[in-house]
Amino acid sequence: MKQVLKDIKRESRTRTPYRAKQWFKWLSPGLSYKRWLLLSATGVLFVGLGVAIWTKLTPVFYLLQFTKGLLGTITNLIPNYISGPLVVLAGILFVFWGQTRSMGSIRDALQPESDGELIDALIQRRRLHRGPKIVAIGGGTGLSTLLRGLKAYSANITAVVTVADDGGSSGRLRRDFGMLPPGDIRNCLAALADEETLLAELFQYRFRGGSGLSGHSFGNLFLTAMAEITGDLEQAVAASSRVLAVRGQVLPATLTDVTLWARLEDGRRIEGESSITEARGKIAEIGCLPERPPALPRVLDAIAEADAIVIGPGSLYTSIIPNLLVPDIVRAIAKRNVPCIYVCNIMTEPGETDGYTVSDHVRAIDRACGDRQLFETVLVQNQQPSAQALIRYAQKKSHPVDLDRDVVERLGRQIFLANIMSEDPASGSVRHNSSRLARVLMRWFERQKRGRWGEKM
Repeated sequence: MKQVLKDIKRESRTRTPYRAKQWFKWLSPGLSYKRWLLLSATGVLFVGLGVAIWTKLTPVFYLLQFTKGLLGTITNLIPNYISGPLVVLAGILFVFWGQTRSMGSIRDALQPESDGELIDALIQRRRLHRGPKIVAIGGGTGLSTLLRGLKAYSANITAVVTVADDGGSSGRLRRDFGMLPPGDIRNCLAALADEETLLAELFQYRFRGGSGLSGHSFGNLFLTAMAEITGDLEQAVAASSRVLAVRGQVLPATLTDVTLWARLEDGRRIEGESSITEARGKIAEIGCLPERPPALPRVLDAIAEADAIVIGPGSLYTSIIPNLLVPDIVRAIAKRNVPCIYVCNIMTEPGETDGYTVSDHVRAIDRACGDRQLFETVLVQNQQPSAQALIRYAQKKSHPVDLDRDVVERLGRQIFLANIMSEDPASGSVRHNSSRLARVLMRWFERQKRGRWGEKM
């Protein structure tokens, strides 16, 4: 029993400062709460004053007389220097109790599955909605990895996603229903979900059985059904964003049904995104059919309002460059005088960027943009993977992307070195780390705003 009493006393001591701290958070500037609370109190005062004037002050007079008599009786029984503080304390306790229960009811209604405080959620929401407007351009797992980290810093994110995929579940839906491939869009929606809960996991679930469903993901089927209901993929993505409570927006680069083609150095011309990688040849030129597809207007609006633009990471020729084959997007980025950075891949990709250095990646993007330099900075991983990872990737004919610093600088680019990699010790897989990548990019953006530059971080 003594131990229980000690535990209760210890918990009450730690709980009280926490609760006081939570209440002081309601005084934080910018919540737009205090002004409306004061306005409500003023409204109650005005209602009381209006009723008093309407009834010629009769109820107010009798109420004051009754209050005077009651207070006189109390002070005769209990001295005023005792009764006064007791009444004040009782009033404070009632206010505290009432406000706590009210805020708890609001929290339970708005966040039924959350154990956090309502004020913390409001402060986080305010911070995210005041975050910078960032446009991220790419596709595949690279873009979704980036978005998963960026959503912790801003809710004003626009992901511009390629729609050239023709393999796997997306390719089958594209052929069967004549719709744009939803796979990369699905990944980005799940990555930007407010909380990657069971619903986001459901969106990513891939069927493993059944003659018709095998290989399809639930999210792809959901987007296909929504596109049939709403009339186009743009509306389907908007509806899905509301379902998943997405922070920001995901937009296809174009609503045109485009097909990638590539001319290899050995003279072959390959059509289809998946066929280009399978051809295992060095790409000399890449384009799309139809040529010069129009951009989605909302993409151009997002670029025009952006505070920063991030290109990549992702497969160079099949995730990043397809977005830049839309001339309107290239022109819109070129017009903006805002920080623009390219996140270079960590490893080369067999059949696509074999033997490529950082400058080769930069040149390929410049060529696709008509020799326009859209970005001024290249973010490069500054540490080599482990020996185990290097051996594993070498067996697949993949190697680290070498930094040829002199050539990159001659191309007019600044080099930004940072550790943005994570490695699975068990398998030796190398990936961009979502939180590190986002943190580095946000620090870079802040330095750009302040007009300072540091090559290493």
